[in-house]
Amino acid sequence: VYGRRWLVLLLFSLLGFAQGLVWNSWGPIQNSARLAFGFSGWDIALLVFWGPIGFAPCFFFMWLMDKKGLRVTVLLTSSLMVLGAGLRCVPVSDLEIRKKLIHGGQLLNGLAGPTVMNAAPFLSTTWFSPDERATATAIASLLNYLGAAGAFLVGPLVVPSPNATSHLLLASQSNTEHIKDRIEAVLYAEFGMVSLIFSAALAYFPSRPPFPPSVAAASQRLSYRRSFCRLLSNFRFLMIALAYAIPLGVFSGWSGVLDLILTPVHVSQVDAGWIGFWSIVGGCVVGIAMARFADFIRGMLKFILLLLLSGATLASTWFTLTCLTSVTHLPLTTATLYTSCILLGIFLNSSVPIFFELFVETVYPVPEGITCGVVTFLSNVFMGVLLFFLTFYHTEFSWFNWCLPGSCLLSLLLILCFRESYDRLYLDVVVSV
Repeated sequence: VYGRRWLVLLLFSLLGFAQGLVWNSWGPIQNSARLAFGFSGWDIALLVFWGPIGFAPCFFFMWLMDKKGLRVTVLLTSSLMVLGAGLRCVPVSDLEIRKKLIHGGQLLNGLAGPTVMNAAPFLSTTWFSPDERATATAIASLLNYLGAAGAFLVGPLVVPSPNATSHLLLASQSNTEHIKDRIEAVLYAEFGMVSLIFSAALAYFPSRPPFPPSVAAASQRLSYRRSFCRLLSNFRFLMIALAYAIPLGVFSGWSGVLDLILTPVHVSQVDAGWIGFWSIVGGCVVGIAMARFADFIRGMLKFILLLLLSGATLASTWFTLTCLTSVTHLPLTTATLYTSCILLGIFLNSSVPIFFELFVETVYPVPEGITCGVVTFLSNVFMGVLLFFLTFYHTEFSWFNWCLPGSCLLSLLLILCFRESYDRLYLDVVVSV
C-alpha cells in the first residue's frame, strides 16, 4: 500500500461532504427560504427531490468509472458541482429567474450523487489492503452524510428564522432582505468550498496506485454487460439490495425535509437542525467504528446489520408513535424527539458501509462501482417516489412517518432470510496465502 492513499481518500471524502452539504442546503432553512425567495412547500420538496432525480444517468457514471477510472469520473463530478453551486449564486433581481437558477444548480449537484455515493468500495479496493477496506469504505461513503448533517448546523445558525430575527430589523422589508443576504452568504461560501476541492482534485487525484494492494484489486473483473446480467439474475443480491434501498431511501427523503415534518409539532427551525445534525453525526461515528470492527473480525457483516436494523425499527416506531400524541398520549418533548431521531440516524446511517461491503462480497467479481451503483440507484428510486408523493400530500405527515418503521421492519426480515458469503475475502485470505 502507498501512503498517498490517505490523501486520495481525503479528497474524495471532502467531495462527498460538499455534495451532501449543497444537496441539503434548503430543507433546514425552509421557513427562511420561503420568505426570502418566495418558495412554496412544493418548491422545498422539489429542491430535495433533485437529489434522486440526479441519479437518472447513474449507469453512465458507473460505465465511466469502470472504463476510465476514478480520476476522470471525479473531475467530471466535481466540475458539475462547481457549475451547480455557481448557478445558485447568480445575482438576478427577478425572483422567478433566481428560483429557476437555484433549481438548476440543485439538479447539477444531484448529478454528482452517483459518483460520491457509489465509488467508495471501488476506491477502497483500489488503494487499501483487505484489513483496511471496510474502514476506508465507511469514511468515503459516510462523509457525504456528514455534509448533509453540516447543512443542519450551518443553515439555522447562519440564517435567522422569520420569527427570530434581530429586534433591530423592525421593518418587514428589512427583515426579508437580511434573511436573503444571510442565505446568499451561505451559497457563496459553499461555492468557494466546492471550487477549492475541484482545484485540489485537478492538481492531484490519480486513478490507481502503481501496484495493486491485494489479490482482489489485481484480479480481472466482469465486463459491464456481464455484470448487469450477473446482478439481475442473483436472487441473493436482489434481496439484500432491497434491504438497503427501501429503508435508506425512505430515511434520506425523510431527513431532507425534517424541518417540514417537525414544524406541525411546534419544533423550531434551530431545534430541527440540531436533531438532524446529531442523528447523522452519530451515524457517521458509529458507522466508522462498526467498519473498523468488521475489519478486525471478518465474516460478521450480517450479524452487524441485524443489530443495526433492529435498533432502527424500534427507534422509528418510537418517533412515529410520539408524534401521534392525540392517539398514543406519549410525551412529546424536545428530549424524546432528539433521542428517537438521533438513535434512528445512528442505526441507519452506520449500516451504509456494512451494506456496501456485503454487496461487493456477495457478487464478486462484479466491479464495485457497478454493484453499488445499482443499489444506490434503487435507493434513490424509493426516495424519489416518496418525495413525489410528498409534493402532493405535504399538509399532513403521519403517513410519511409510518413509512420509516415499515421500511426498517421489511429490511430486517430480508436480512434474516439472507445467506451471506465472502467471495472476495476468500480470494484475498486463502488464494494469496
